[in-house]
Amino acid sequence: MSKKRTQQVDFAFYEALRYFYLENKKNVRAEYKNLSKKFLDFNSPENPQSFLRVPQFEALEMYVFLKEYLRNAKVHDIFEDWYYEKNKFAKRTSPFIAAEEQISFRFLDEKAYKSVFENMKLFAEEKFPNYIFALTMGTGKTILMATCIFYEFLLAKKYPNDPLYCHNALVFAPDKTVLESLREIQTFDKRKVVPPEYVSWLEANLKIHFLEDTGTSLNIIENSKYNLIISNTQKIILKKQHKEKKPVDTLFSLDLQGVYEEFKDIYIDNEMDLMTNQRFEKLKRIRQLGIYVDEAHHAFGNELAKDMGIKKSQTSLRLTINELAKSLEEAGTRVVACYNYTGTPYIGSKLLPEVVYAYGLREAINNRYLKKVVLHSYSNPKEIEYVRLVLKDFFDRYKDQRFEGMLPKIAFFGSTVDEVKNQLEPIVRQVLNELNIPESVLLINVGDPKITTNDDIREFNLLDTPSSTKQVILLVNKGREGWNCRSLFAVAMYRKPKSKVFVLQATMRCLRAIGPNQETASVYLSEENKQILEEELQQNFRIGTKDLSGQDDGKKVYEVRVRPPKVKIPIKRIRHLYTIEQKNVHDRIDFEFENVNWEKYKLKHTVQEGLVSQFQRVEDVTNLRERRVYSKYTLVAELARYLNESCIKIEKMLMNAKQGIDEILRYVNNHNEIIYDRIIPYLFKAMYNLKSSVITEKAELELVKDPKEGFYCIRAKEDLVIKEKGAKYTSKTFHLDTYCFDSKPEKILFTDLVNHNDIQEIYFTGMLTHGQTEFAIDYVDPESNLVRKYYPDFLIKRKDGAWIIVEVKGDNKIDDPLVEAKMVAATEMAGASQMEYHIIKGTDVERHYYPFINKNNMTY
Repeated sequence: MSKKRTQQVDFAFYEALRYFYLENKKNVRAEYKNLSKKFLDFNSPENPQSFLRVPQFEALEMYVFLKEYLRNAKVHDIFEDWYYEKNKFAKRTSPFIAAEEQISFRFLDEKAYKSVFENMKLFAEEKFPNYIFALTMGTGKTILMATCIFYEFLLAKKYPNDPLYCHNALVFAPDKTVLESLREIQTFDKRKVVPPEYVSWLEANLKIHFLEDTGTSLNIIENSKYNLIISNTQKIILKKQHKEKKPVDTLFSLDLQGVYEEFKDIYIDNEMDLMTNQRFEKLKRIRQLGIYVDEAHHAFGNELAKDMGIKKSQTSLRLTINELAKSLEEAGTRVVACYNYTGTPYIGSKLLPEVVYAYGLREAINNRYLKKVVLHSYSNPKEIEYVRLVLKDFFDRYKDQRFEGMLPKIAFFGSTVDEVKNQLEPIVRQVLNELNIPESVLLINVGDPKITTNDDIREFNLLDTPSSTKQVILLVNKGREGWNCRSLFAVAMYRKPKSKVFVLQATMRCLRAIGPNQETASVYLSEENKQILEEELQQNFRIGTKDLSGQDDGKKVYEVRVRPPKVKIPIKRIRHLYTIEQKNVHDRIDFEFENVNWEKYKLKHTVQEGLVSQFQRVEDVTNLRERRVYSKYTLVAELARYLNESCIKIEKMLMNAKQGIDEILRYVNNHNEIIYDRIIPYLFKAMYNLKSSVITEKAELELVKDPKEGFYCIRAKEDLVIKEKGAKYTSKTFHLDTYCFDSKPEKILFTDLVNHNDIQEIYFTGMLTHGQTEFAIDYVDPESNLVRKYYPDFLIKRKDGAWIIVEVKGDNKIDDPLVEAKMVAATEMAGASQMEYHIIKGTDVERHYYPFINKNNMTY
């Protein structure tokens, strides 16, 4: 029993963090800086123009949560606070884990807790926090990493003295091929993830250093900021020379002995060592470094364990980072944190202890971020038979098709160069001739320049382009090096490779999504390799081969088409127009300082003896508050800058004020805050008249826009779907041929009202929330103060001609400020359009209570 509990705890802590964040989102965000909230809101999926995918945004939310709310605490400290419900986690609720046994964390025995806690303390010796974001291949880890770095630099600019934020970033790749994939950070359009008002500054100040070649030096200015250095570990780590020296080398080399012996690993023996050390020395001269590691999108098992420090290795990535952090500390600077972006949260049977967010392979397939997979296996075929079966099936399946203009490809993986050249290639050529397919579709890339020419390499790099005519690719080891080819639709592996994990690595190469629809990839394996794949999926993702089909979450993908004739709704749009008129200032301004509540500006110190003592001592220590001392000239300059007015005009207004400039300065220097809370608003009111007007415009909205592909793809559970075909009352509903409801109350309401005698038309509009409809209501988000779009659930027309907008909400969400803000905007729009707006509780729907219709006419 305890063993199961421990495994569940291991698996679920990052889920518990996510649960806590979602349950306490309002209070958590209240502690965020405004720029953090603005950055999150810009990238939120609720923003129709947002670029990030849902898993990328959720990971970004947790990134900001760890930084702003938990103040970059180490994971084992976070877990301890969470477990004992103290500090930031006081009065938390306890999530339940959906597993074989429903158990709560708070009821775990002490032994199970200690096991998890000790596992998390593996990294306790590190002086910087270490976080792991485990997003499966194809979900966009590189873009997520870039987004996090951009966020750091924006906050570092605004709060330069705050130790939470990274002023510089070092991005590590494990090898040269993955390093090449990180070029996307360099070329990525920042406007997609950075609010527009900050893009110009970021473009002007961001300095990217791409250490591609061994001879590339790192040219950064000492103590400079906003450097983004992209490198692999081999270009940073200080390695000890192991090659045996010749007598002449010994004669002309340094003989370090005595107190210098411990520095043998960093001696400079040749030009290559010189360059490596030059980079290391340069890194020691920049401040507040954040380390971002893209080490495991293709690494699994023991290799991942070494990179994460679970298995100690003298060449491990973790040792490199620790040595770098130690050197930075000795140089008087620091590593703010280390952020690891991996492909899996597991190492064999263990969960990586510092995972703070995970998005698995099953979820990625189910949510259409990857291709689905059809798995083929063959028992005891000869190699010629295997290749013939594979190629015939591949070309029959994908014949004459193009995806984003690109031909689909299949990759055959061989174990050795000799195997590919002398056995596999002749057989593939023979089968291509049998199938009347030109041999020009074949491309060989085995890493041997005698076989793979420069032209072959060029063709290989162009595979993911419409101009490429290559479709059958013969490879050695390219499955493990971060090869990203979205037009790869199939992989084939006949012989058992030396490394079992290579089967998993190679299989995942063909999963990257392509095009607007979820495509299906084909994997062709021997029975032996199929069994290996099953074992590796279980070890690294806790799923089986059946999960690759993407049908295990109870949801299906429905192709939803527009049903003619198009439904158009006449409404009145409301715009609030604000204008200001400049006034001639004649009257003396009275700032009414006597009416200010000075208590809110005081700094108080409370002392309580004992944890539960009722006796407290409170002292006013406002005199210790950090203040800026203003003179007449600096105060006038600050006010003029803020109001964009002449300094002479502002000075005259202050001199003529009832309090006089000297008294104003006394108040300001005691409480700097009143500049913005009192003085600026009063000056603005004295100088301007603010007038507001409401403009009402008639408009006709399309309930659904024409889909580019002819249909929209919507995922939903089968029991929450109602199709037009075979349904009753189709004359009064179905502007789409399929309604995919989000909840049972929505389906119940629809079923009730479509059968109601007083209802003339009813349309479910809550399934189109990403710009597919014009029926959206603008509202002001109460947290971010940004204008956002709200998509109501239902649009209903009574037989008396009245239109009704209806929203179904869970009982616990009715009083949510966000729901109230949507209600205010919707009510205003509905009133101007002679409509009604109603929010219905889920429990009211279950008892069939609808206040806007006559219950006596219900026919359900």
